[in-house]
Amino acid sequence: MYNYIFFTNMLRLLDELHMTKQELADKSGVSISFLSDITTGKGNPSLKVMEDIAKALQTPLPLLLESTDLDPASLEALAGEKMPSSLPPGYVRVAVVLPEHQAFIVKKWAETTRKKLTKA
Repeated sequence: MYNYIFFTNMLRLLDELHMTKQELADKSGVSISFLSDITTGKGNPSLKVMEDIAKALQTPLPLLLESTDLDPASLEALAGEKMPSSLPPGYVRVAVVLPEHQAFIVKKWAETTRKKLTKA
């Protein structure tokens, strides 16, 4: 499942950065053929390869693995299986970039939610 999230985010960033797969291969040290396999869902990159790609894209690896523009139904269709979730129904995990004052508020919400989930 994470491979699909990873490669969709990788493709999105390549587009946003106006970077080719060849440029990514040169910067990351990952072969162009393996990058092609990853972006078609055929490749299974190791954590080291994902780290190298994230560095080349100047993006934190967790961001490439956690967030996606795909809705859950599309992601499940792509993966061919139901997405596993560690969260109870009605909860979602999100990754966002916020100004400091908004991030402070969201962190407080997260703490409150974690306490509720631990008690449940």
